[in-house]
Amino acid sequence: MEDKPRYSRVSDILDLAIFMSSRMQGVTLNEIAKRYNVSRRTAERMRDSLTNIFPQVDEIETEDNQKHWGFINYSISSLVSFTPKEIANIEQYQRRTTNKELKEELGKTVEKIKTLNKKNINNIENNIELIMQTEGYAVRQMPQHKIDINSLEIIRNAIHNRKIVEGKYHDKKRIIEPLGLIYGEKIYLVAREKAKGNDVYNYILHKFDNLTLTDKTFDRKDFDLQEYTKQSFGVFHGEILNVKLQFSKDKAAEASNFNFHPTQKGKFNEDGTYTVTFKASGNKEIIWHIFRWGADCKILAPKSLQNEYKKYLKDNLDNYK
Repeated sequence: MEDKPRYSRVSDILDLAIFMSSRMQGVTLNEIAKRYNVSRRTAERMRDSLTNIFPQVDEIETEDNQKHWGFINYSISSLVSFTPKEIANIEQYQRRTTNKELKEELGKTVEKIKTLNKKNINNIENNIELIMQTEGYAVRQMPQHKIDINSLEIIRNAIHNRKIVEGKYHDKKRIIEPLGLIYGEKIYLVAREKAKGNDVYNYILHKFDNLTLTDKTFDRKDFDLQEYTKQSFGVFHGEILNVKLQFSKDKAAEASNFNFHPTQKGKFNEDGTYTVTFKASGNKEIIWHIFRWGADCKILAPKSLQNEYKKYLKDNLDNYK
């Protein structure tokens, strides 16, 4: 009896089935080779292994000169499911976007995905809640520094399982108790450091080297990442300020639709200007953001923030004298 061609990585075969099913014109051997970073011969083995499992896979006629393979009159949708982490990733993007229409669309997308996973909905909801509790977000979107995916997975594992992590930070060995992640221009690790006691600090994740997960566990105590992030305008923590900003008539409408902070309150004034108030720490990030609005934004309170902003403007102007 002739041996049928086999490919050993079952996970790749299942992924190939999903990949192939998602394309109406199927996929070529070149596309398979590129996606899985394999040789053309291995791509052929993967295709053959898939046809042994699914007889419905066959060559699809197309207008180009390449051969395409895909599912003929068959759907594998019943075999496809979404993990809690995949759904939580979408919900993270929903939280982070300031576009109201996109936020609403992403919310509906998550609802549809959860409906497809209805049999396991309770377990999914519990796991998503755990992920969302331990991964925060920055209000504003901006380019992020590249993070080694292995380091990110180590930290995620440590957060969810309350495991201590060791690694180098600024060339010094650290023993860290990870509590959460905050996403922004940089990804910040919120953590306690064994050598520093029970205080909570923010570490820039991409500056860690040689991160390793230990078997030692730690007590999160009553730490709540969502409450922690609400205390700051961005990621810097310090004195809580009662901030009051006024926007010109030209920018009033735009400011009224802007997501400054979870605690914000706003109102239109009789003269057409718009006033927004919120409570937050992180005076430097507040100042950096106000600067982007130029003369259309004025700090009404607190006085200390006014003075710091004036100094910031003066110091920048002095650089060009």
